[in-house]
Amino acid sequence: MGKKKVIGSEEQSRPAIGVFDSGVGGVTVAGAIYRLLPDEDVIYLGDTARVPYGNKSSTTVTRFTKEGINCLITNFNIKLMVVACNTASAAALPQLGEIGIPLLGVIEPGAKAAAAASRKRRVGVIGTRTTISSGAYHAAIREIAPDIVTFGVACPLFVPLAEEDWGDTDVAHLAASHYLAGLRDADVDVVVLGCTHYPILRQTIANVLGKAVKLVDSAEETAIAVRWTLHQANALNSGGEIARRRYLVTDAPQEFLVVARRFLRDEGLVAEQVEL
Repeated sequence: MGKKKVIGSEEQSRPAIGVFDSGVGGVTVAGAIYRLLPDEDVIYLGDTARVPYGNKSSTTVTRFTKEGINCLITNFNIKLMVVACNTASAAALPQLGEIGIPLLGVIEPGAKAAAAASRKRRVGVIGTRTTISSGAYHAAIREIAPDIVTFGVACPLFVPLAEEDWGDTDVAHLAASHYLAGLRDADVDVVVLGCTHYPILRQTIANVLGKAVKLVDSAEETAIAVRWTLHQANALNSGGEIARRRYLVTDAPQEFLVVARRFLRDEGLVAEQVEL
């Protein structure tokens, strides 16, 4: 399928929520928004031509994120923007400034929920190597609650396991047991799923950590933040129209669809290839 430029859709008559991600993982954030806000239109843009962002500099990630956000805001009627990528949230959000509409990332909502949930004041964060090494979750949690001790663990195999739909397998359990042993030893009572792929492995992670440990899903917490922000702005849709979901990608739509359909359990999902 050849590339085509994004043009505003005549079908979109009311403002939508924009969701930008480096690839496909952010569809878990989109899915959480669908469940919590079923009346809202959502336009998703995955920069699949340049994924992953995790091995790129902060300057490059910020530039790519600005391009993606600008693409959505310029071509569509966007009322709120979500950066559904932990790497982009950590690197780009502090640099973006005002964009004319509310802008949310995935780190702050997860950090707030973790700080509120922890009784032992010992919180674990799991994510990609880039997210953990950035210290973004640790900084956000400590800004909210300086008394909390945080423990970060990179779990690089979780992303391919999620994309291959191996989240509830013996292989995933072995990987989780290896990665999470240190968090069990640290006696944490809350663990943040600091990667948008990780909700696919939620049950396996929960089984390894045990019932005493609460899992904070940054995708779900971001959806809650979206609802609160739109409510504060009196910008929630009241229903009456069928909510529209649109998926845009910068490359390989069929490869995107294989994983996105799996994550959302929606075989009818379609995607358009676009240019930034």
